[in-house]
Amino acid sequence: MKFKGIIFDFNGVLLWDTEWHEQAWREAAQELLGRSLTQEELDYMPGRTNKDLLTHFFTRDLTEGEVEKYTEVKERIYRDITLGKRGNFGLSPGAEKLLDLIVEREVSHTIATSSERNNLDFFISNLNLARWFDVDTIIFDDGTLLGKPAPDLYVRAAEKLCLPPEECVVIEDAKSGIEAARNAHVGKVIAVGLKNKHAQLRAWGADQTTENLGALSLDDF
Repeated sequence: MKFKGIIFDFNGVLLWDTEWHEQAWREAAQELLGRSLTQEELDYMPGRTNKDLLTHFFTRDLTEGEVEKYTEVKERIYRDITLGKRGNFGLSPGAEKLLDLIVEREVSHTIATSSERNNLDFFISNLNLARWFDVDTIIFDDGTLLGKPAPDLYVRAAEKLCLPPEECVVIEDAKSGIEAARNAHVGKVIAVGLKNKHAQLRAWGADQTTENLGALSLDDF
């Protein structure tokens, strides 16, 4: 290994749930805004915090109370959708293989996610994340950090690993997330996506691409 730490994005990387989030936002928009989301708004979503998205959708600044209230509407819908996907609600292809490997080799690793606390607890409980992660090191949207593409989540995650960002690899799937990793000056960015997206992922700034986390080895880090 060239690098000393691995930081995983969660949604879209360890859990392939992009479509579920999009469905939840569509339903939440009808409830909160009384309208459908535009394609431009849908394209803006990946990697962003709920506060960023709500401010963008409402086109005004929101109070902390409004953000909290509207976030819970959307996330309640999302969790209901997710629990309805029981047959598909599991870690992404190859994730367990890679996580077992880095735990066995004692490689420092954590998660940096735009998800908020309630969703993080939901994932920890339902996906047994404590099997692979020290959950106290996981960085999430606690309202104090700027969302992606700002570097805050990845800078904080590197701090949790007691490493400079330059000694960490980030695994991402979204344009804003890749930009956040680059803005944090991490040592390497690996992007996950279907083969037909790899050229785009590299154009966004990824150093390496894969369709399956299990295809990665320690040599890739």
